[in-house]
Amino acid sequence: MKRVKSENFFCPLPLAGGETVQLAHGGGSRMAAELIEKLLVPGFDDPVLSRLEDQATLDLVLAPGERLAFTTDSFVVDPLFFPGGSIGELAINGTINDLAMGGARPLYLSVALIIEEGLPLADLERVLAAMATAARAAGVRVVTGDTKVVGRGACDKLFINTSGIGLVPVGVDLSAANLRPGDRIILSGTMADHGMAIMSCREGLSFVSPLASDTAALHGLVAAMLAVAPPAAGGLRAMRDPTRGGVAAVLSELARASRVGVVIAEERLPVAPPVRGGCEVLGIDPLFVANEGKLLAAVAAERADELLAAMRAHPLGREAAIIGEVTAANPGLVALRTILGTSRIIDLPAGEQLPRIC
Repeated sequence: MKRVKSENFFCPLPLAGGETVQLAHGGGSRMAAELIEKLLVPGFDDPVLSRLEDQATLDLVLAPGERLAFTTDSFVVDPLFFPGGSIGELAINGTINDLAMGGARPLYLSVALIIEEGLPLADLERVLAAMATAARAAGVRVVTGDTKVVGRGACDKLFINTSGIGLVPVGVDLSAANLRPGDRIILSGTMADHGMAIMSCREGLSFVSPLASDTAALHGLVAAMLAVAPPAAGGLRAMRDPTRGGVAAVLSELARASRVGVVIAEERLPVAPPVRGGCEVLGIDPLFVANEGKLLAAVAAERADELLAAMRAHPLGREAAIIGEVTAANPGLVALRTILGTSRIIDLPAGEQLPRIC
């Protein structure tokens, strides 16, 4: 009789009580219900979410002139855990920041998980705990979501999508198309922290002062900025968080949208020494490397000093700096004035330098 190797056989029934995510966790089975009821619902602890409806029905009453802001983002960072955070904090903070850049006060989030079969349940629980902690710290509620499990190799461990709703106060109108010649450009802190923390993990680099992601929710800083330089009073024009593509990509976007030029000064660009060292080792310009807890703001010149002082008084803006100004010359272009007194155009790279950093 021909012998058949046992590994050619498999049990068609999922094994409950294991330590990894199985395909059955993504279906309409008892295991799927247990995953939701034992991990997801208790972690976020929200009465709307705990109803487990197909939608979140929210009691929103808008004052005259208030507007809703809505955003969505996906996170595929590799590795899932890195110095200073994880994909969990990143997903919550990143979506909050997208709302905040429009001046919105974030209120509600949704969370959708795409999980690869075989992901350790301990890793999933750790990510969810980080998300819940970040949401509570920011004062936002996770009110709805979705979970899908795909086979091994169909995704890389865990992908997360988060969507958010916020309220834009009366008189706040921020847009990349609002810049005017003479405006000042302010950066809230050091460049390239998140991207270089991710790269240090991937490349196995170690430094005397370890690199750490700057992931943070920026809506508190934004509220302080709006209080001293409200757009309706000729203060703030626009805000952006420099994620993929870094400061260079955001400035280029602002210049093109407003049809103005932007000139920045190299000596004013804040970069932490360990980050600068990592960039030099890898041959990467920090202008093009992502942050996840910083913002760029364009503000009228007469309000710039007042705004800078308010930002520096906030924990997330202590190292804020005026890095440049808006000009009428060379519309759509960003120029860097070097420490040698020369100038060069900041041209965006053709491709992505650091893939899967968020």
